Amino acid sequence: MRAAACIDGFNLYYGLRALRERAPQFGENRWLDLRRLAQELAPGAELGAWAVRAGHTCSPFPAPCSLLPAPFYLPRPRATLHLGAARRPAASRGLPVYNDLAIFSGRAHPALAEAIAARLGRSLGRVDVFEFSNENIFVQFQENIRQRDVFLVQPFVSPVNTSIMELLIMIDAARRASAGRITAVIPYYAYGRSDKKDQPRVPITARLIANMLETAGADRVLTLNLHAGQIQGFFNIPVDELNALYPVSAYFRTKNLDNYTVVATDVGGEKRARDLAVRLDRPLAIIDKRRIGNAEVTEAMHVIGDVDGRNCLILDDEISTAGTIVSAVHALRQHGAREIIVSCYHPVFAGPAVDRLRALDVQEIVVTDSVPLGPEKMLPNMTVIPVAPQLGDAIGRIHSGQSVGALFQ
Repeated sequence: MRAAACIDGFNLYYGLRALRERAPQFGENRWLDLRRLAQELAPGAELGAWAVRAGHTCSPFPAPCSLLPAPFYLPRPRATLHLGAARRPAASRGLPVYNDLAIFSGRAHPALAEAIAARLGRSLGRVDVFEFSNENIFVQFQENIRQRDVFLVQPFVSPVNTSIMELLIMIDAARRASAGRITAVIPYYAYGRSDKKDQPRVPITARLIANMLETAGADRVLTLNLHAGQIQGFFNIPVDELNALYPVSAYFRTKNLDNYTVVATDVGGEKRARDLAVRLDRPLAIIDKRRIGNAEVTEAMHVIGDVDGRNCLILDDEISTAGTIVSAVHALRQHGAREIIVSCYHPVFAGPAVDRLRALDVQEIVVTDSVPLGPEKMLPNMTVIPVAPQLGDAIGRIHSGQSVGALFQ
């Protein structure tokens, strides 16, 4: 078996040497049928139509092969030996890759995980996740997940680093429990703003987290509205990025948005705002924003587009401290805007965000529940759009092998 496994199209020379050591009598034959010999050593091996003939002189190699009588030169391989038991995927051999669908939640957002499971008509899987007194995290699945299609729901929310580490440990525990496939469902991917080296001696943390998820054993990632699309390229595993644009725009289409202009909070968010403007058939404006240092301080410089006497719908991918939103609202007021609606996909609401939004003169704040919103973060003029239907439908399609992109068509 070991000798036959040496044969492939990239190193046939050494495969022949191993075969000769394993069965030297074949080296003296005029015809050496590698198919027959490989099948004797490794039943089920496949070698196309290769047969090496003694005396063949077509050679790309500088020296003759010492395994067969001279003059013999090894021809350039045009096929590859595929050992059926070693190369074909399990599914092609009639073995199950994974079986039943299983959804588990970390401690970051169990309400969202329960809503996703309900969307699929299932109950949430049982798993123990807790911290010891020394802050070490412990994870134990309380049901069999061997060969099951496991989905782990965990947005990276406060405490962010604990949420990340918790998901990594859950992935490792699932892999060691022989899960058939592990999908990390991350509705909010923190550190998304650290996606490039824009200052000297700084990390690219979004890439680091991608590497950690792969190393832990994740087979694929399902997420929602990354801060930058290129973060998908940080992964070497499949990434499905859903877009909350669709449920958010569906909500706005139920409202009377005459005389409204969709506003991007900065140049980087222009495509995001343009997509919403196209779906609502409304004009677009952009705020020229400058971020001052690393102190989460922003300054709105100019407004590109006509907002004088118009209502405005501001769209951002996430609201952290609400500094950007406050600057945008003030800039629009100075340029003659009337009613203002604020919308975002990820309401992180860190630090002074809730107080700033409460004091802001806006008609409505529209967010999703991609991150948990406790009672202390809910405001009277806030509307929360659920994303569990979209995530649940995507999980169902991934599990059944259907197209996820069809959800957006």
